[in-house]
Amino acid sequence: MDAADSTKMETAGAVTVEVRIPLALRRLTGRASTVRATGRTVGDLLDDLERRFPGFRDKLLDADGNLTNFTHVYRNGEDVRYQGVLETRLADGDQVHIVSAVAGG
Repeated sequence: MDAADSTKMETAGAVTVEVRIPLALRRLTGRASTVRATGRTVGDLLDDLERRFPGFRDKLLDADGNLTNFTHVYRNGEDVRYQGVLETRLADGDQVHIVSAVAGG
């Protein structure tokens, strides 16, 4: 199996969704506020974003691979923490919003 076949297998069943990028992460996306990315789950989607924009996952996940307390991901307006977190399934037409909480005083 060559690299092209491997890529096809990895993306089989994957869908493309619109991802809203928070201001704090736009330096990684060339200042784009919205990007299209692919994946079967939110975790797959983050993998795709990491491949395209190195360092992306590190800004969202802790050392154990879980969303940080300061990161919220919404699929169609619903917080993925209540839908399966990184295993939340995606479908064509979904919108994913990444929100980075801002703290300070």
